[in-house]
Amino acid sequence: MGAIGEDGVRIVNDDLRRRAGVSDADLSAVERRERSELERRAERFRSGRGPVAIAGRTVIVVDDGLATGSTALAALQVARAHGASRVVLAVPVAPPETLREMARHADDVVCVEAPASMMAIGPWYDDFRQTTDEEVVQLLASARGSSAGIYPADVESDESETGARLAGGEEAGRNEEVDLVVGRARLGAHLAVPARARGLVVFAHGSGSSRQSPRNKHVASVLAGAGLGTLLFDLLTESESLDRANVFDVRLLASRLSGAIDALRSDPGLRPLAIGAFGASTGAAAALWAAGEPSSPIAAVVSRGGRPDLAGARLAYVRAPTLLIVGGADLDVLDLNRDAARHLRCPHRVEVVPGATHLFDEPGTLAAAASLARDWFVAHLPNPSLPSGGGGRGT
Repeated sequence: MGAIGEDGVRIVNDDLRRRAGVSDADLSAVERRERSELERRAERFRSGRGPVAIAGRTVIVVDDGLATGSTALAALQVARAHGASRVVLAVPVAPPETLREMARHADDVVCVEAPASMMAIGPWYDDFRQTTDEEVVQLLASARGSSAGIYPADVESDESETGARLAGGEEAGRNEEVDLVVGRARLGAHLAVPARARGLVVFAHGSGSSRQSPRNKHVASVLAGAGLGTLLFDLLTESESLDRANVFDVRLLASRLSGAIDALRSDPGLRPLAIGAFGASTGAAAALWAAGEPSSPIAAVVSRGGRPDLAGARLAYVRAPTLLIVGGADLDVLDLNRDAARHLRCPHRVEVVPGATHLFDEPGTLAAAASLARDWFVAHLPNPSLPSGGGGRGT
């Protein structure tokens, strides 16, 4: 029924809205939700850069085809709002009436096919699959000619120029403090990748914790013993963590986790490694939320004492095999995990560690949880050292 763009651009098809019976309140609710998504994508796609300056320049807006033209019109208005001196719209296919409307807003409209009768764009393509967020990020990084997002922690750099490659080679392995640039945030991290690693597990810590979590460090050491690389990083900046609302903002935390994975996969030495996600408390919800994205590269998920219920409707979209580890004495969280498991459609299992409370402080309980996590990742992360079609141990 419409489209939105940055800088408050808003296009609404009032005729369609009236026919659909959409109220002002419904429209406002949808717009709030979609503006949040717009901000997430802008942060993820720009990888810390500001918008390209287009004032006084010619801008070509490209769309894969027009139906109502709402999204193209929003893009044209964003270009105008940023001071473009000339705006050209280029599309492969669109109905004549839509092209006439677009001509009122663009300086020039270029279209290959303008069929008199057009019900949808898809039939004009042999392959009309969606372009994933990950593909967009990789294409933009390739066009910039850099591996965006990862820096040695002791090197000062201009955040408008991303791309310092980590020191060390695949044979030597890596073990160092690094910084991740995710959107406008610079996040501290520790990367440990053994030589000939069989996979890479990214940790999402829980509320009130950080990359220095002793529990996550213990789990990471157990994973390292099985040949798995690990990344422990701060999901929030120091100033962001002062606002407790951010600690429970699962959408924000999941966006940071996805951005960290994008940064890792932009590094040629890390790109072949299968990605796992390990989450604790709210970090588990973020891991499942990120794994539920259509373009997610996460191949396996483990939650320790997690709150998977906070991932809500995203649970049904998770495809990665998921292990939910819960303490037997953590009764409320155990119920939440069992209920969340009923919403998962992927291969999954709930493992209960007897006698463990929420923080797994009891003797031997954290070691038991770490062993369960290790076995799950070894079983479900494809091993790049095996021939094509091979994998880890079966379950």
